[in-house]
This record gives sequence, C-alpha cells and structure tokens, in this order.
Amino acid sequence: MSRPAIHRWIKTDCGRAKYAELATREGITAKLRLGWFVLIASLRDLPIKNQEST
Repeated sequence: MSRPAIHRWIKTDCGRAKYAELATREGITAKLRLGWFVLIASLRDLPIKNQEST
C-alpha cells in the first residue's frame, strides 16, 4: 500500500492525524484552514526526518 503524497511534507503522527481530520470537512472555510494547516505544518516539519522506514 502506498502512502499519501502529503506524508512527504507532514511527517509527525499528530500532524497526519490532524490533516486527516481537517481533510474530511466540507466548505470553503474548511478548505482554507486545511491549506493554512498544510503550509504551517510542512514548514515546521522541514527539519524532521521522515518517521516511516521504507
């Protein structure tokens, strides 16, 4: 099973869980919040090595 492409940018388990929660919401404000979350989370996770062993 391949991992989602977003896992390349969001590397922590809690960040991935929050992404999954936000991605299920509908509406324009939910999509804007999701975009904002992805931007901030990916910047915060830049120095972190990927937690998955592939």
